[in-house]
Amino acid sequence: MATLDSKLVSVVGDRTTKVLRDLFGYVTVGDLLHHYPRRYLVRGELSDIAELNEGDEVTILAEVFSATSRRLHARKGNILEVIVTDGSAKLSLTFFNQAWREKDLKVGKQALFAGKVGVFNGKRQLAHPDYELIPDGNDVDAAVEGFAGKYLPMYPASAKLPSWKIAQCIELAIGALDEVPDYLPESVREKYGYPTLHQALVQLHNPADLDSAEKARQRLTFDEAFMLQLLLLSRRKELKNLEAVARPAKSGGLLDAFDSQLPFQLTAGQNTVAQEIAHDLAQPHPMHRLLQGEVGSGKTVVALRAMLNVIDNGGQAALLAPTEVLAAQHLRTMQKLLGPLAQGGMLGGSDLATQVTLITGSQNAASRKDALALAASGAAGIVIGTHALLGESVAFKDLGLIVVDEQHRFGVEQRDALKSKATNPPHLLVMTATPIPRTVAMTVFGDLDVSTLRELPLGRQPITTHVIPVLEKPGFLERAWERITEEVSQGHQAYIVAPRIAAGTSEDSDMDFLMGESSAEIASVEELGPLLSGGALKAVKVAPLHGRQSAELKDSTMQAFTNKEIDVLVSTTVIEVGVDVPNATVMVIMDADRFGVSQLHQLRGRVGRGTSPGLCLLATNAEPESPARMRLDAVAGTVDGFELSRIDLEQRREGDVLGASQSGSRSHLRLLRVLRDESMIEQAREDASTIIESGISQYPLLAAELAQIQADAAAEYIDKA
Repeated sequence: MATLDSKLVSVVGDRTTKVLRDLFGYVTVGDLLHHYPRRYLVRGELSDIAELNEGDEVTILAEVFSATSRRLHARKGNILEVIVTDGSAKLSLTFFNQAWREKDLKVGKQALFAGKVGVFNGKRQLAHPDYELIPDGNDVDAAVEGFAGKYLPMYPASAKLPSWKIAQCIELAIGALDEVPDYLPESVREKYGYPTLHQALVQLHNPADLDSAEKARQRLTFDEAFMLQLLLLSRRKELKNLEAVARPAKSGGLLDAFDSQLPFQLTAGQNTVAQEIAHDLAQPHPMHRLLQGEVGSGKTVVALRAMLNVIDNGGQAALLAPTEVLAAQHLRTMQKLLGPLAQGGMLGGSDLATQVTLITGSQNAASRKDALALAASGAAGIVIGTHALLGESVAFKDLGLIVVDEQHRFGVEQRDALKSKATNPPHLLVMTATPIPRTVAMTVFGDLDVSTLRELPLGRQPITTHVIPVLEKPGFLERAWERITEEVSQGHQAYIVAPRIAAGTSEDSDMDFLMGESSAEIASVEELGPLLSGGALKAVKVAPLHGRQSAELKDSTMQAFTNKEIDVLVSTTVIEVGVDVPNATVMVIMDADRFGVSQLHQLRGRVGRGTSPGLCLLATNAEPESPARMRLDAVAGTVDGFELSRIDLEQRREGDVLGASQSGSRSHLRLLRVLRDESMIEQAREDASTIIESGISQYPLLAAELAQIQADAAAEYIDKA
């Protein structure tokens, strides 16, 4: 008999084991049994052939309508054409030099056919499809050996291993399987009326009816949610048990001096979040908090206050940013906000002042040496940097707080690498300007406390967004360039965002491209900048900005734009986050359908940051009513980042939401969908919290299952996507 941990080779043999390992990473019986059906075909109910689309990899259940073999004229050989039907539509199957298959595929025979849908002479077809004949009803022995159940499971498959071959492997595994111990506490299982783990695995692959299959799927989906919540909550408990240096608020210090010189009032939301952070910092265990907020909601000021709180207690703060442009922007912003308070040890600096320094991968040797010395000596209370902060040469005197900006750009291992530079476990604040629905936050960031900023600072003006349908209304794009010129004439500035750095290969004319009459060309910074400078925007100062430029050039360009020496910035998405130029009022995003919903929301957040209204124009060649166009219409229809985040997540694969796929690992989430399964996730977290609080040691099987997940290296680094 086999267990879930038994090697696959003991059940399906060497050759099949190798294919399963190469395709899916499966090595155990448990891995294979967690390869779940996508759907079920009902014996006797044929597939809907009319619904098949060109390019689809399909498995269909159909009946042979005709089979004709003929010789080829142009070359040696013959072709067998088999027509199959579902009763209302037909599909052609072609086999070259395999006339013997005509004996298999007799008229009236039913079979499963698998292949890629192609089109030849206007007709849909499957070329050389794999197939499995359905045994006749009166052939009892064959029916039992082949497809015993009424419901035929359809699995994620490949040309090397069609669905029915996977089904045969799973039948072998189930036949050899001993009773599976159930780690889910009986009280939890009975609370929801779930089947046992053994029953669920059998019923999902070989259901008596669709109701039992659904109950099995619910049980296994709950298992994923429950084990993930146990993992996150146990991590959270471990973090709470770590000892950290408490950094309580101190009166008369640097933070008080900063607050007294702030030229604006914090919003109610900023004050609330600041109090939550101050409470965390005052504890003898490390803070682990996620700060999420709308674009422009004032997260940077909140984070800066937390840094100053730590500096008042003799510690240092490190801010990890995903790009050099953003890191340099943070440096300028913080130096501007602090003023003399950022000039510690310098002439004119306050007695309470500290220093702010920058460490990036491309800075020159002299600058890097100075920055490293300031960090190591403690003279720089705030050290801002990119991944370069993780380098071995970077050291701190007393790293007390780590702030990670745009958390989704970093893996947990990078966060931990920075933590290792602290003498004691540091406090951690991670920030994201991509609003996260509650269930996603609970699922992806379940080991962190969550703070949310929803309101915008006083005086911020609304941003109006419009879609420019370039193919239908080419004149609208010309009007966009005129609008930019008008804004510049009124003393404002603009961004033009392109998806590419380098020019494309289209043979369309420059004028066609500028007027939006090409559907093939994708806008690029290197092409668009000169075209506009010499044409529609020749009356204004235009400059490019992209990731292939040197750090010095990027920084000087951004500084010139901030100083109003440049009117229009033609840029890639390097300006997506953190860039704060209040004077910029217009943004045109070329080929906007090439960007995701959250990215578009982030990009348009670069305008309307001052006292003048913002305008964002989404130029696209997407067809009306297409999914891409509907996505752009959704962005134009609301500035509510939380609503847009739900739309974004609904259109993305689950792996993009929950992180990198962990094929073959027991922590891989195969069934759970964070939006669809919201209520289940909330129930699972509540149950997991009760277990953690009462002590998981009371449930030995559950504790062992959790330990196995914790030991999995992939589970240690669930990428916070």
